[in-house]
Amino acid sequence: MEGMEHICFTLIASAGCARSLYIEAIRQAKDQEFEKAYLLMDEGEKLFVEGHAAHAGLIQQEANGQNSVLSLLLLHAEDQLMSAETFGILAYEFIEIHKKIAEKR
Repeated sequence: MEGMEHICFTLIASAGCARSLYIEAIRQAKDQEFEKAYLLMDEGEKLFVEGHAAHAGLIQQEANGQNSVLSLLLLHAEDQLMSAETFGILAYEFIEIHKKIAEKR
């Protein structure tokens, strides 16, 4: 696999795994397993940061004059990264909501 393809697939894999962990964290919170939910969020965040670092590397290359070839694969990778970021933000909020509901029971 060539450099750009490798970076794109790293982004896609990291973002996809992070998003899955965020969704599972919401499910754990729904079952009032808040400790598990936060651990899943932490694990997801680590994977998201890996993907974000790969993306930042592409931006740095372009800033240094090494223009990237815009491809459907790169667009998909960036879309997956943005989706994971959104899921992470929302998952944390859902966990907090489930926690507040559980405290009132």
